[in-house]
Amino acid sequence: MTKFIGEYTVKIDDKGRLVLPSAFKNAVPAGEELKFVVKKNIFTDCLEMYTFAEWERQSEDVKSRLNFFNQKHSLFWREYMRNRAVVEPDSKIGRISIPRKMLETIGANKEVVFAGNDFKIEIWAKERYEESGISGEEFISIAESLPENR
Repeated sequence: MTKFIGEYTVKIDDKGRLVLPSAFKNAVPAGEELKFVVKKNIFTDCLEMYTFAEWERQSEDVKSRLNFFNQKHSLFWREYMRNRAVVEPDSKIGRISIPRKMLETIGANKEVVFAGNDFKIEIWAKERYEESGISGEEFISIAESLPENR
């Protein structure tokens, strides 16, 4: 499984393209397709980018919990699959094109932050990323509330 770690600020070029940080390109194992799925995060104003293999794994997991003869499940699945984009870095410098509409939904117009989040990459408008952190006290409180696995 691919692990993404680190934060990288990238400018959006005149054609709306972004250069995928080389550390993230290099994190994808040799032989695995360099193809990603991008979607809007349901809780925050950022995009999430998954390797195609991870996207397939997660989608199959969600789909396995649904009954498509249940109308609410069918509606959920349709919404779950809405507004997704498949992106592939070009072979020269690793540029990707994310639909302008998706970038607009997160407020990105000049710079974005690619933030490695283990199995996925989050893409934030730079200003919003800087504002998204939580206080040290809140982090400690959440950490202390986590169940112990031993």
